[in-house]
Amino acid sequence: MDTTPAAVAGAAAFTWFGMVLAISFLEAPLKFRAPGVTVPLGLGIGRLVFRALNIAEAVLALVVGVAVATGSPTTPVGVLTGGVVVLLAVQLGAVRPVLNRRSDRVLAGEDAPRSRAHLAYIALELLKTAALAALGASALAAV
Repeated sequence: MDTTPAAVAGAAAFTWFGMVLAISFLEAPLKFRAPGVTVPLGLGIGRLVFRALNIAEAVLALVVGVAVATGSPTTPVGVLTGGVVVLLAVQLGAVRPVLNRRSDRVLAGEDAPRSRAHLAYIALELLKTAALAALGASALAAV
């Protein structure tokens, strides 16, 4: 892969990786342990934080995609880029709407049961972080 696009793709992938780790695996579970944070309050905060994260992820996916497309990517970089974009698309297009409907119900005062979609989102986050780490390392190996 060409040096400059590889550096941009690697930097964007590792930035994205760090954001997902910080928000999904640190902030999200800890906010519900803070004193005085109720489930509706935590869900309200979570929706705002994840909306911002998902916007940042979409921008970073675009940056990675453009860098990879213009940089004569190796096969692993191309495959990993496609995989990360697909994982994000599934999260945003299929899983987030289900989670949003559940959180709407909880915020409206309903006692909604836990959703399996939440487990699907976590599984996708785990896959995405692994793919982002591999993508960042693969891209930077060309620098």
